[in-house]
Order: sequence, then structure tokens, then C-alpha cells
Amino acid sequence: MAARVRIGTQGWNYDAWVGPFYPAGTRAPDYLTVYSRAFDTVEVDATFYAIPTPKTVRGWAERTPPGFSFAVKLPQAITHERRLRDCHDLAERFFDTVRELGAKLGPVLMQLGPDFGPSELPGLVEFLPRVPPDIRLAVEFRQRGWINEGVVALLREHRAALALSDARWIPRKTMLALAERPTATFAYLRWMGADRAIADYSRIQKDRTRELEAWAATMLALVQKVSEVHGYVNNHFAGHSPASARQLQRLLGQKPVEPDQLGEQMLLL
Repeated sequence: MAARVRIGTQGWNYDAWVGPFYPAGTRAPDYLTVYSRAFDTVEVDATFYAIPTPKTVRGWAERTPPGFSFAVKLPQAITHERRLRDCHDLAERFFDTVRELGAKLGPVLMQLGPDFGPSELPGLVEFLPRVPPDIRLAVEFRQRGWINEGVVALLREHRAALALSDARWIPRKTMLALAERPTATFAYLRWMGADRAIADYSRIQKDRTRELEAWAATMLALVQKVSEVHGYVNNHFAGHSPASARQLQRLLGQKPVEPDQLGEQMLLL
């Protein structure tokens, strides 16, 4: 059976999306609820900066429908400050907090910084065995030196997914090839883009059709090897991540929910 493929965006709290995505007049407190009518998953960036309160996490779950999935980032206090060492207490507190999402808890992304090089392998070796079995961990490296057989085997041993990122750190060709060898029962993909100068998130500014076509072809093969695929588009990938996500959905044979349909749903409430 082919895997379930969930496509969404990195974050939802963007005022620039009101009009081109969110219906005109949508208030910020309603962004997540409206977002969840178009996509069934989202990557939460806020957890990278601080562990949220249990009340905040429960609020996310309450504002989304059954079957929705939140991918959450491991806090930077663990990845960037403690560098995966001596952080068991902090990690446990984070895992306990995000478990408030219940069945809506998706993968946890461990985003390692560009200064976290292969010399820090002992930290990774220390951290991975401590991840509870109910937590699905995806690891994103931002140095090419991490991509080797030993690290791939280490991730596979601990059932952690190698996050596949379309970004400037590791060549796309390498990432596409790694998709053929998943290290976990799920896959985690991120479309970041190389143009960090994009500041207007209201419209597509870069044609990424060729890149998305290559990824879609790879994903159609990948879905035969894992049970679930999570993929998230950043605004910097092309300028307006909801449109990029819908384009990817179409390439995968899914039927996107268009923005004008969200407006119709608002009228029914």
C-alpha cells in the first residue's frame, strides 16, 4: 500500500497570506483554523525558539480537525545551545509538552545548525538512544560532511528519518538520491530555497516547477517504501508557500483546496 502523503507549509502565522490565501478579513487568531481547511499538516517553527505551554499546545489541537498533524521542531536550546549534550531533562519536558497534541502529534524535527559539523558526532550518538519510542524523529543536517554511510546506518539503527531538504547546504541531487534509501518508516521533506532575500510572502516570485517535478517523481517512488510522508514548503522557496504546496499536491495527483474555496467555507460558518 502506498504511503499517506501530507503536504503543508512551514508555519501559518503570516499576515501577507491574507488575500492571496486566507480570505480577506481573516483575523490572526483564526489563521490556523482556516489553514487546516486547506492542508492536513503544518510544521511549527515556534517550538524551535521556546518550549510552549501545555495550554498553547492544546489550543493548536483544538483549532484543527481530526486527522490533522503537527510537525514540531526540537528547541534550539537542545540543538544549538547544549548541542545535544546533557539535555535529557529538557528534551523530556519538551516531549511531554508536545504529547498534549495527542493523535495530532507528527514527527519531531531536529534541525542542526550549519556550525554543527561531523566532529560533533558524539553528541548525536548520545542523544539518539534517549529519544522515546513514541517520538518519530527526523534529523536535518546542514553540512555535507554528515552524509556518509556511517551516519545513515546510525539513523536507521535508531529509526530516525534523515530530513531531505531542498536548500543551499547539500546538493539537490544528493538529497534526491538519499530519498531512495529511507532510514525510518516515515519520510520528512523540506523545501527551503536558496533565496533568503525574498521578503514578500504574498506571491510566487521564483518558478520552481522543475525542482518540484523532480521531487514529485522521487516521492512517487518513495511512498512505496515508507508508511507516511510529511513535506513542508518554506516561503523562501518560491515566495508564497501555500501556492507551492498546492502545486506539489497537483504533481502528486492530489486535489488541492484552492483559496476561493476557503472563502466559501468562511461564509458557511
